[in-house]
Amino acid sequence: MILTKAQYDEIAQCLVSVPPTRQSLRKLKQRFPSQSQATLLSIFSQEYQKHIKRTHAKHHTSEAIESYYQRYLNGVGENGAAPVLLELANEVDYAPSLMARIILERFLQEHEEAPPSKSVINSMLRDPSQIPDGVLANQVYQCIVNDCCYGPLVDCIKHAIGHEHEVLLRDLLLEKNLSFLDEDQLRARGYDKTPDFILQVPVAVEGHIIHWIESKASFGDECSHHAYLHDQFWSYWNSSEKESLILWLKSQSLVKFVIVGI
Repeated sequence: MILTKAQYDEIAQCLVSVPPTRQSLRKLKQRFPSQSQATLLSIFSQEYQKHIKRTHAKHHTSEAIESYYQRYLNGVGENGAAPVLLELANEVDYAPSLMARIILERFLQEHEEAPPSKSVINSMLRDPSQIPDGVLANQVYQCIVNDCCYGPLVDCIKHAIGHEHEVLLRDLLLEKNLSFLDEDQLRARGYDKTPDFILQVPVAVEGHIIHWIESKASFGDECSHHAYLHDQFWSYWNSSEKESLILWLKSQSLVKFVIVGI
């Protein structure tokens, strides 16, 4: 099922005032029952990430960090078992995993002799049991498991979905008896930037000649299409052959695929 631009705009507009929680996702599904859960989650995640990028700076001022840290200390001082960090993140409209990172960095700065490295922070977020304070470890854990858009758990899920769909795409190409080279084979031949698959024998799709396929584990809105074209896809372009491009989207998109340069 193809999602139209009007349908996408309606969903995106609905998300403007919706907090990034699983309860919000359930309400979204009730309002748009014809759309799959995967489609709504993908749009939900992308729109929320845009919001976080727009508001990121205000949460990282020294004043904001100190305010959040003192509120965290006061909250766990009253009740260490309460989801203090999670509730704080929801109150200030910031991703729980990112709030957990802010507080963890501030805690380590206060309790360690040397400033914490990025690798140490990332390791503790992936495995909160490494955090030297049990209360903070539990608070961070609550943020990680309740964040549906950011954090190491979400990253693992995205990676797994991406790998799964690359396998599905490969199986589909083999099923259709199409001859192709994958990324590993292309890199072995000395290619620097490579699509997921290059078709050794181009195929025609709805009247267009397709030479290569790139898959993305995200919703294909207009902003994403333009960004990927600029950052990645144009480097695959061969003007002498007037190659075309098919963008295989792993969740429903505004269009089934994108074709460029006919």
